[in-house]
Amino acid sequence: MSLLNQLFNRGVFGTKWGSKSLTLAGLFCSKTCLNLGISRIKLLQNKRDVQLKHMRKEIAQFLQAGQEAIARIRVEHVIREQNIWAAYEILELFCEFVLARVPIIENQRECPTELREAISSIIFAAPRCSDVPDLMQITNLFTAKYGKEFVSAASELRPDSGVNRTIIEKLSVSAPSGEARLKVLKEIAQEYKLNWDSSDTEAEFSKKHDDLLGGSKHVSGAAAPSQAPAKRVTFSSPPSNGAHTIVPADVKQEPQYLHAPRSLINTPSFSSEIQPSGNDDKARPVSETKGETRPQSSDILDRARAAIASAERASAAARRAAELVKSL
Repeated sequence: MSLLNQLFNRGVFGTKWGSKSLTLAGLFCSKTCLNLGISRIKLLQNKRDVQLKHMRKEIAQFLQAGQEAIARIRVEHVIREQNIWAAYEILELFCEFVLARVPIIENQRECPTELREAISSIIFAAPRCSDVPDLMQITNLFTAKYGKEFVSAASELRPDSGVNRTIIEKLSVSAPSGEARLKVLKEIAQEYKLNWDSSDTEAEFSKKHDDLLGGSKHVSGAAAPSQAPAKRVTFSSPPSNGAHTIVPADVKQEPQYLHAPRSLINTPSFSSEIQPSGNDDKARPVSETKGETRPQSSDILDRARAAIASAERASAAARRAAELVKSL
């Protein structure tokens, strides 16, 4: 931290050292970080060159063996490595440009206009290029010099931040398009002189796949939920406790005595009221077909209604008791 303070004339040793010594220390520190960053970027580029050649050769072997599905997956990694290599090439040029302008940066409090793109691009790329830690040290120097607001504007890509457009595209984490993948596959096939038919791969890349996370957009054998007709709702007659029940209008309501207690349904006089119909699989009262009722049915209906009302009152009392216990 003392090096950062000495770099931009904010050191705690200002009373002991002269301003010229502080400037020399700042120049030395900034130039050291930039030189280390340039050297590391060159090493990483050479390493990536070897990896890319090996990866492209493997993809050519997959294409020659007819394993296009594997080649289509591996090519995404090749494109990502190529993008990083291109971004490093631009960052190397920006670091060299800033290195040559270090004395100007030392003498001016604000960021020079001609250096804004280079400095903002280095700040933007620093957290996205973890294998070049020197960029983070350079970003810390710029934070001490120009403040956190300047660094945040470049990191968050705010308007007029000045970050290079190509750097943003090459360091993007989005998946490459089908056209980009097909282009690289054709380049690899041409590089290794393969007689490769790309029609299947073109059809695969042009195919639009359903979003499985969003659910299927087609319902087979039934109408879509949005096109289903709205169901009418009618209110049945209120029971004895004053509660109302809502019943869809298109659902056939069964007589209330069909829901009577089992002890009442098993009685001979009640069971004789229900007979199967020839036109309907469900049982329905004989009174609907013959229009006849027996004297015993009214008595059974009264007892069934009384039993239902008693059960509903008991249920309501139980709910009130539970609410009373919760309140205590």
